Amino acid sequence: MKAKMNDTLEIFATLTGIIAVFLQAREKITAWPFAIISVIVLAYIFYSSRLYSDFGLHLIYILLNIYGWILWRGKGNNNKVVPTQIMGVKSMAIAVVTITISTITIGFLMHKYTDAELFYFDAFTTSGSLVAQYLLAKKYLQNWLLWIIVDLVAIPMYLYKGLYYVSFLFVTYLIICSYGYLSWKKGMDTLVVDK
Repeated sequence: MKAKMNDTLEIFATLTGIIAVFLQAREKITAWPFAIISVIVLAYIFYSSRLYSDFGLHLIYILLNIYGWILWRGKGNNNKVVPTQIMGVKSMAIAVVTITISTITIGFLMHKYTDAELFYFDAFTTSGSLVAQYLLAKKYLQNWLLWIIVDLVAIPMYLYKGLYYVSFLFVTYLIICSYGYLSWKKGMDTLVVDK
């Protein structure tokens, strides 16, 4: 019975997640409510699968999705989102160092103090996803490249854990993230570079 319930929840999280990422790739503000619903359901799934880093990640995602929703609206009530930005070298270096340190720290803590499995891979997907979600909220073009890397690590991890619908979700994310990068890059009216 529990397996059947988890399958239903995985399918629901998959569908709402695909809708959210597709709408984000299309730069639609309506993406954010779908994202919030998807991450709440995924948080439950990851907790029950003992992927605690991913569980914690999805709790933080709720806040980051609210933050992104607010930022994308900008100032005013229209449906136009804020312009896409390009990260500078300093910002990219900060992102890489943040991911590296947090991956090592979270992976070590999960290994030492929990019964977590695949702790360093799980820690990387957590750390990379947090940074990527922040970059998405800030509308940095490079968020899509980081999401692609995270997806490439997450897919085999979820397959190994038997989370087939979540694996399918991340394969779909991989495709949509590639589309998102090309779409955002092509549609950039105003080039804003972060130093």
